[in-house]
Amino acid sequence: MERLETEVLVVGGGTGGTAAAIQAARRGAQVTLVSEFGWLGGMLTSAGVPVPDGNELLAWQTGLWGAFIAELSQCQHGGLDHSWVSCFSYEPKVGAQVFADWVAALPNLRWISGQVPREVTRDGDRITAVEFEHYSITAQVIVDGTELGDLLALGNVPHRWGWEAQELWDEPSAPPQKDLDGDPFYQHYPVQSPTWIVMLRDYGEGVEAPLIPAPAFDVDDAFGGAGDRFGPDRLLSYGQLPADDAGQPSYMLNWPIQGNDYGFGLERLRGNEQDWQDWASEAIAYSQGFAHYLQREYGCRYGLATDCFPQSSADHDFGGGAFAFHPYYREGRRGIGLASVIEQDLLPQAKGQVAALPRDQAGNVTAIALGNYPNDHHYPEREIKLAPKARRWGGRWTGTPFTIPYGALVSESVDGLLFCEKNISVSHMANGATRLQPTVLGTGQAVGMAAALCVERGCQPRNLEVRALQEALITDPVAPSAVVPLYNLSPEHPDWRSLQRFYLDNPDQYPSDGEHPGLELGQMKAKGSGEDFKHSGKLCLADEKDGYRISHPDFAEGLMLITLLPEVEGVMRSLQPGTTVEVSGSLNPAGPWLRVTGIKLLN
Repeated sequence: MERLETEVLVVGGGTGGTAAAIQAARRGAQVTLVSEFGWLGGMLTSAGVPVPDGNELLAWQTGLWGAFIAELSQCQHGGLDHSWVSCFSYEPKVGAQVFADWVAALPNLRWISGQVPREVTRDGDRITAVEFEHYSITAQVIVDGTELGDLLALGNVPHRWGWEAQELWDEPSAPPQKDLDGDPFYQHYPVQSPTWIVMLRDYGEGVEAPLIPAPAFDVDDAFGGAGDRFGPDRLLSYGQLPADDAGQPSYMLNWPIQGNDYGFGLERLRGNEQDWQDWASEAIAYSQGFAHYLQREYGCRYGLATDCFPQSSADHDFGGGAFAFHPYYREGRRGIGLASVIEQDLLPQAKGQVAALPRDQAGNVTAIALGNYPNDHHYPEREIKLAPKARRWGGRWTGTPFTIPYGALVSESVDGLLFCEKNISVSHMANGATRLQPTVLGTGQAVGMAAALCVERGCQPRNLEVRALQEALITDPVAPSAVVPLYNLSPEHPDWRSLQRFYLDNPDQYPSDGEHPGLELGQMKAKGSGEDFKHSGKLCLADEKDGYRISHPDFAEGLMLITLLPEVEGVMRSLQPGTTVEVSGSLNPAGPWLRVTGIKLLN
């Protein structure tokens, strides 16, 4: 066994771990990143969810998340406008290459793949080392970036698993203790359902793709009615990816309605290796069954897209590279931190459109990353009613923003450790919004910066000055990251950094509507969008149901308009119905909508 020493050890090459390793190394720390798989990025790549949700508005496209979208827009053939669940859709291998290139550019970052943690060494209340099959690595700061919070279990670090009763934190959507005790649903589904992503491809009219084998269970019982609500086209284009060189699009199968979420026997996720293998075999077979069902229902032109992942990504008896390396985990073990994010921390203030900024006992703002996704939970048998946190902005529904406090990344009782995946200190209910890819990428970036600062200052994470971390994030020379969300403050704005500081210093003046008053908007361009489509017509009425539309001969009700840019949203909001305008942007047939980057009045 090889023994190594490093300043920062990141265990897990998922979304958060990858971001933490890159940011810590960019800050100058000596970093070792250990991953199980040969691709970095987790949910964004190896787990097969290249249609990320949340943080889509330009104001939220900051830090490594904004840099990732900008890089994808340059290297993804065909652009990023292909699905209707997300404004950004790309090939998993393209996203993985972005992260690999960033890592390769850092000589002080060593990446070791093909290893999983086996043992954690503690010196009293401090974690000092992690042992893998072929390595034992000692570090000043250790980051748990595993998908299920493996170091929490191996290191005997206090953590949570499952539901919390409403009586604990008074969360509006949490069940009361009597329901947790009396309803078996809550024991059967302690965490949200994972999904083993499989990719389908449209091989074209008149082509018969290889048959997808039928599973051992009744697919009609499992998936019957999956497309009833939206229809076949919408079911498939939900997660549509760019077409290949032959013009054949692929589809991410991560369908939430009678689809391939697999939430059965979830206690096995924290059992032994055989427990996990048993669950994984069932989850893979379940997704294969869903693909078989869609091929049977929609035609043999649809078959497995066997070149999306390396053939060795998993030992499947079918499909090979159509299946992701590992499941898309929505939840696992959750650490107990110096602070915990609960449902109320995500919800907009009364009569407002943003959550309140988190503060410590001295009244100082502790925000270090932001998210905006509407709270969303996945269970096989039941839809959980959640407190609303969504609004209409830019012609589409989007979640209201919230922030993650630094204390949620730091163990309450164990030193030498930071959390950076779905394992941050968060309630089960709040996890439905904090778990999304852009938020985890931002949290990981903050963790990486914090780890590097702890090395520089020779301090434990619990003793790190939060304002120093915030300042480092907003002044990072490569990918500066916002810590205070404002709808009308885009990262390219000349006052972006000064206004971030202003609200950190004056949190009582933070506007409940999330818009800095009197801000002059410049000409900014959305990442991942082109201007390859122009159209002139009359602007239709905007309301809470239909948003913005423009008259168009091919769309009886008008072509839907959306925008991610605050200056365009401001113009569309101010115009009267019937105004003739010219709009330019990127057309997404799956929407169908035009993502507007420019608008000009013609009368």
